[in-house]
Amino acid sequence: MIKDYFIFSVKNLRNRKLRSWLTMIGIIIGITAVVSLISMGQGLKTAISLQFGDLGTDKLAVQASGGFGPPGTAVVNPLTKDNLEEVKKVSGVKIAAGRLIKPGKIEQDDHATFSYVASMPDREARKLIHEAQNLEAESGRLLKDGDKGKVVLGSNLGKKDAGLGKQVVVGSKIIIEGKEFEVVGILKKLGSFILDNVVFMNEDDLRDVMDVPDKDYDVIVIQVQQNADVAAVQQRVEKVMRNERGVKEGEEDFTVQTPQAILGQVTSTLFAVQLFVYIIAGISIIVGGIGIMNTMFTSVLERTKEIGIMKSIGARNSSVFSLFFIESGLIGSIGGIIGAVFGVLMALGLAFIGKSLLGTDLIRAEISPWLVLGSVLGSFILGSLFGILPAIKAAKLNPVDALRYAK
Repeated sequence: MIKDYFIFSVKNLRNRKLRSWLTMIGIIIGITAVVSLISMGQGLKTAISLQFGDLGTDKLAVQASGGFGPPGTAVVNPLTKDNLEEVKKVSGVKIAAGRLIKPGKIEQDDHATFSYVASMPDREARKLIHEAQNLEAESGRLLKDGDKGKVVLGSNLGKKDAGLGKQVVVGSKIIIEGKEFEVVGILKKLGSFILDNVVFMNEDDLRDVMDVPDKDYDVIVIQVQQNADVAAVQQRVEKVMRNERGVKEGEEDFTVQTPQAILGQVTSTLFAVQLFVYIIAGISIIVGGIGIMNTMFTSVLERTKEIGIMKSIGARNSSVFSLFFIESGLIGSIGGIIGAVFGVLMALGLAFIGKSLLGTDLIRAEISPWLVLGSVLGSFILGSLFGILPAIKAAKLNPVDALRYAK
């Protein structure tokens, strides 16, 4: 019996193809948005977690507040060498290194692109940065102490499509902010948009080419001593920084964070953005459900005579109800299937674009079979729920009145 209901419902949908497709649009758009965004969001969250997880739990980062973007950007009161020296004295701090990160113009053979230029500290602090950012040379070598006029490029800047004309290789000469540098290394791909597009040079070179004051830093990276309480060290660093910068607790013009804390902030921001988009997608789905209800009410009106005939030859109210209930559910589920397929394709397409054009593995898609199945099942339930009132109206029709109305 139930099989017959489905067959009959499919025939009715085929007889009203245009109306059925128009009714499904809202469901399709909503499910497409939900599936693609959840897949992309989960992929992004996993990628970020992996990158921050690689930094370890024994690292702290100090940066001045007020900037938008990478550390030090548009900061009014930057960190200083005095800040760095005081942080080095804090109990529990193994190594502390100051770094500069500045936007810069990179040129080769009359071709130019813009990227970030980051300083590399000397000696033990250099090892800290290499470890914290997993820096390894794909070709050439990493920077050494005392390197002058030498740079190491992120993997994307060593590609043919980097925007610098011919491919940059080890030994190439490039111009950064008007000064010539020799490329001594190309890094292995890290999957980070910033690190795969960054230029590393020694601190003295960066201060010279970017005209940065000798005392300024954009960020201070700290490695905590083994077995030390990271939270306690963080509190001691904050106290020293407050004293050094002359600010009261609660009025800090700097932040001291662990990679995990930064990850939490990024995840919270991502969730807020996702929530907003989910609300928009939910509204679209609800509008689609209302469209299903409207279509089914119209269908009941158009098929009044058909309902009267069915009842006159013995069809029960429950049979008529089931017929319209299943039909509305089918509209929802078909829209859900199409939306889920579109959502998966959109997520995979965006991930491909992110990897091919932007050169980053942060934009990735994680497709969950349960997400796809749940979207289709949810669409059927939604369609069925919005079809309850039309189905009840159809079931309550008096056969005599229905036949009389249809004449």
